[in-house]
Amino acid sequence: MVLSNISESAGSIQSSTFASRYVRTCLPRFKMAETSIPKEAAYQIINDELMLDGNPRLNLASFVTTWMEPECDKLIMDSINKNYVDMDEYPVTTELQNRCVNIIANLFNAPLGDDETAVGCGTVGSSEAIMLAGLAFKRKWQNKMKAQGKPFDKPNIVTGANVQVCWEKFARYFEVELKEVKLSDGYYVMDPKKAVDMVDENTICVAAILGSTLNGEFEDVKLLNDLLTEKNKETGWDTPIHVDAASGGFIAPFLYPELVWDFRLPLVKSINVSGHKYGLVYAGIGWVIWRNQADLPDELIFHINYLGSDQPTFTLNFSKGSSQIIAQYYQFIRLGFEGYKSIMENCQENATALKEGLVKTGKFTIVSKDIGVPLVAFSLKDTSHHNEFEVADLLRRFGWIVPAYTMPADAQHITVLRVVVREDFSRTLAERLVSDITKVLHELDTLPSRVAAKSTGGAEGEDAIVVKKTAREIQLEITTAWKNFVANKKNTNRTC
Repeated sequence: MVLSNISESAGSIQSSTFASRYVRTCLPRFKMAETSIPKEAAYQIINDELMLDGNPRLNLASFVTTWMEPECDKLIMDSINKNYVDMDEYPVTTELQNRCVNIIANLFNAPLGDDETAVGCGTVGSSEAIMLAGLAFKRKWQNKMKAQGKPFDKPNIVTGANVQVCWEKFARYFEVELKEVKLSDGYYVMDPKKAVDMVDENTICVAAILGSTLNGEFEDVKLLNDLLTEKNKETGWDTPIHVDAASGGFIAPFLYPELVWDFRLPLVKSINVSGHKYGLVYAGIGWVIWRNQADLPDELIFHINYLGSDQPTFTLNFSKGSSQIIAQYYQFIRLGFEGYKSIMENCQENATALKEGLVKTGKFTIVSKDIGVPLVAFSLKDTSHHNEFEVADLLRRFGWIVPAYTMPADAQHITVLRVVVREDFSRTLAERLVSDITKVLHELDTLPSRVAAKSTGGAEGEDAIVVKKTAREIQLEITTAWKNFVANKKNTNRTC
């Protein structure tokens, strides 16, 4: 009996992850391991490494949803093994996607009849949505130029320099010239007049941003529509507008219903929106909606008889998960207009509270606008001693991830910090963030200047310059050292 207990005790030690040999060797980084390990050990080892990631709830750099209700989490897990492309096998999921498209099109005031089906589709984020919309514009423009016997090899698109990188990707991947309207001091979005001045016969569309990622500001889509309408009349062109509403598409209808930016404007032919931002769904879902069927060329739609039925598809990929589509429909029926409006109002109020707290410090200039995405972008009034990057670095100590970045041309001399206020960013967290920023400012004020601390002396009597390394520079050194270590391990065939 005693021996049996001893044996059981020894067995429990052997099965303990932290007492096992699996945590005493290097993890595979370049080659697959020769042998298997227990599932408990694999889970524990990976889970431990993931602890070094930042906390998503404190990641104030991201617009992406980081919290959903447990009931929706369960729906997501229940459908995580469904491949959306299998439409014949999962017809209800396809129906839910179509319902989402109709709901969003209605929200954006698409000109539809009572029971008319909207034109659009779910995508893997707004990046794919923008690629699809851009391709539709390019193909329509090419078809028109071919019919007129004109060259169709040099299309261009006009945007502001504040656009997200996915627009640059679209231009490069699909061979479209990107004509950017430069920014200026105090004006960090596209100027509609300058944009229209850049339009020519080869312009496939002008892209307006409803919610700039730089400062959350909405561009004036109505003014752009009016100015472009006049130019089209003068030139005989029919240059259209696409609205990139990735961030603001689920903000404007609830907070600013009187703001005219969507399909109420005749030249707006397509709109994209991110379901995984203020659509309140986890990462991996976007939407693109067209004004009507005529704005989506038929030759871009594929009809595939692959898994049992005709499947019309217009995507840049084939397989994708169903979970986020189901989660989006959950949010629509769970919250309704009332729920979304309440959440967006709460986000706006918390953003206002954060802004007021920052203003009270007397240290910052607010760069974001009152009308736009609920975020706060701000700059230090005095950067002679320390800068915004150091504030961002020291905030990491408290767990906060707050990005610091420079503006695009021609406002690159402006550096800002930005806090995105999401549904799960409460008033208490806003107050705590202001408190922690105040602590960081106090600490920076007690440190030597980041620029240079000059002292006389030296071998020849000249000023010796002592420069204090910032946390950012130290982190860069650590990252570089790690990369060199990994490279050396690989070169000496000591792969783990």
